[in-house]
Amino acid sequence: MTVSLDIVPLRSYVAVADCGGFQRAARSLQLSQSAISQHVRRLESAVDRPLVVRSGRGSRFTPDGERLLAHARRILAVHDEAMRAFGFEAEQTVVIGSTEHAAAQLLPCLRSALGMTARFRIDRGTRLRDALASGAIDMALLLGHSDDPRAVPVGELELTWYASPTWKPVAGRPIPIAAFDDPCALRTRALETLAGHDIPAEISAESAQLAGVQAAVGAGLGVALLATLGQTPEGLIPRYDLPRPHPLPLNLWGRRGLSPETVGVAARAVERLLDVDELAKGA
Repeated sequence: MTVSLDIVPLRSYVAVADCGGFQRAARSLQLSQSAISQHVRRLESAVDRPLVVRSGRGSRFTPDGERLLAHARRILAVHDEAMRAFGFEAEQTVVIGSTEHAAAQLLPCLRSALGMTARFRIDRGTRLRDALASGAIDMALLLGHSDDPRAVPVGELELTWYASPTWKPVAGRPIPIAAFDDPCALRTRALETLAGHDIPAEISAESAQLAGVQAAVGAGLGVALLATLGQTPEGLIPRYDLPRPHPLPLNLWGRRGLSPETVGVAARAVERLLDVDELAKGA
């Protein structure tokens, strides 16, 4: 009986290795976990030996599984190279996560730079980190310092205070701040900036979303510190009479197993956008 190693199961098999498990591989390939398991069983049936076995709450490759993994990578590389030689490019979809800060300016540049189908997920930073770990997203733009090797520094986001045109500080009262729910890098930077200048402040309104923060500011409930790349939100005005905050570092995170070339292309696109923004402000 003739047996073969089919391309689709091999691709799932490599994804299990690169993503760190069946569930993460399924999310990465947008398949069900049972489909990934079935693909691995087909490969085990073809070679007539176990390739992946349970290990605690996870799984690990057997020695035969590690050997097949090396062959699988070479087979897929040659297969994809042959398809490209005949003008066929495997459609790739990359899932990019971002917090709402400057997303309207940053995300379109990533779509055009990567040259592949892109889907976006806008969420809180903590949830995006969880999504990266699970393989639900491929990359994420996240604010704040990080020593993690997956975090590629791409620049800094300038921060600006915004208020309603009719808002005025009340003498003898703390500055009211509309902020994102804690934890939030902008919320922390706003409080630290005012505290550093001995200016009393208090959180007057909170929201999990940018629209809620902007609505609170527009209603005159306080001021907000936002990253907008110089684009003033409708109905608000910048307040340069408040202490100027230090910018926040911006990092591009890639999930485990994502091509370094893909991360590099995306990182350079964001760097160029932030450089252009700085040049525009200096003109």
